[in-house]
Amino acid sequence: MKPLQALGVSPTAEAIYFALAEAGPSPVEALPTPREELGQALAELESLGLVTVADGYASPLPPLSALEAYADRHTREALMARESAAILARFWHDHQLSARYLEAVTTSEGTTAIQRRLLDRAEREVRALVLGPVGRPSETPRVAAGTLEALARGVTIRAVYGAEILRRPAALAALRTCVEAGEQARVFPDISIHMLIGDDREAVLIFGVGNPQARHAIVVQPSGLMTGLAGIFESFWRLAVPLAATVETNDLDARPTTEGRRLLSYLSAGLTDESIARELGVSERTVARRIARLQEILGAQTRFQLGVQASRQGWI
Repeated sequence: MKPLQALGVSPTAEAIYFALAEAGPSPVEALPTPREELGQALAELESLGLVTVADGYASPLPPLSALEAYADRHTREALMARESAAILARFWHDHQLSARYLEAVTTSEGTTAIQRRLLDRAEREVRALVLGPVGRPSETPRVAAGTLEALARGVTIRAVYGAEILRRPAALAALRTCVEAGEQARVFPDISIHMLIGDDREAVLIFGVGNPQARHAIVVQPSGLMTGLAGIFESFWRLAVPLAATVETNDLDARPTTEGRRLLSYLSAGLTDESIARELGVSERTVARRIARLQEILGAQTRFQLGVQASRQGWI
């Protein structure tokens, strides 16, 4: 289990924190870390509020309040991201598209062609925010043209999907096809803009997603606006829940049973599998199996991530 690395902390910084948590305040020079990595690692821990450094000593701080503050910061980022997305979605209504870095695409056919062009031109990475299935509810969702070809070329595709897309079995099946082909998919409850960014070369904002006759787009070339769109994507990406290819539609609406909530509360309290099994009156193997299933549903790779995701979902 690597709880701090799951938050983006370097292995060196995580090792230092565990060493300090075990030994208590220690001279900086005595820490078992190469000097060239020490300063950066301590800075990482200080930025999270996990360590203080003064008078040549590094002292560990309790993790719970520090990481709760970290989670609160990211929650605020999510709120700002939604507000920014709403403003950008209104931008094209309120202004003449006279800026040279903006191009309007007024037809559904043109919008489809622009999206395919972006995927075909991609060399490194495509980032996407996806409102829902393209087309009317009566139509069978399909994988966007060019997606599987881009993945086959080695292009990284990171996509955050609105939860509504996953409540249509055909849409979930199409998404699972992409995930099995290598797409990195996450889910966020409320996506308010449909967007693709290709290689920081261009972005496409798509409107009227649910109605092919009204679908149109704005193409954004490299500019301050495009930088802002990339920032919005990264905010959603950090807060979204990873999607496992094996998660079923019913899992997305599931809520833990009373026993499941007890299991999560015991985990958050730091109980071992043996202690949890004794409290629940089941075997350790059953406890491990139930924890693995919760991790699968919430897309958590570690038990630490499971606690974070369960808290976000209001399960604990």
